[in-house]
Amino acid sequence: MIAKLDGAIPGGPRRSFAVLLEQVWAAMASTSLQPFMPLWLELASGAARGLQPHRDVAGEIADGFLAWVAIRLQPDEDGEPLAPMFLASIEGMYLLKAIGRGAIADAAVIKLASRAQ
Repeated sequence: MIAKLDGAIPGGPRRSFAVLLEQVWAAMASTSLQPFMPLWLELASGAARGLQPHRDVAGEIADGFLAWVAIRLQPDEDGEPLAPMFLASIEGMYLLKAIGRGAIADAAVIKLASRAQ
């Protein structure tokens, strides 16, 4: 999945929260990443129930995505990393989309992106 994200959003200069959020949200809906998303939700669901190896695998995926975000995302104005907030935001929005509340998730992307500029 990270390789697909790299293809959609290559490294380079760090991006603002708003720019990276819009890029990642669009990438998650792309045909190249879409097949991975239901699998991610299955792993996360198993992890939430305490199942192994779901918890370990999902944790490793989350850690990898966090690291991927951290090297692409500009810190806030105080120099603090925003990657944890980014990860929590994108995962929450994807969960809303997965349960049929895509309009709420899309509205959240727009609102977060506008506030983060």
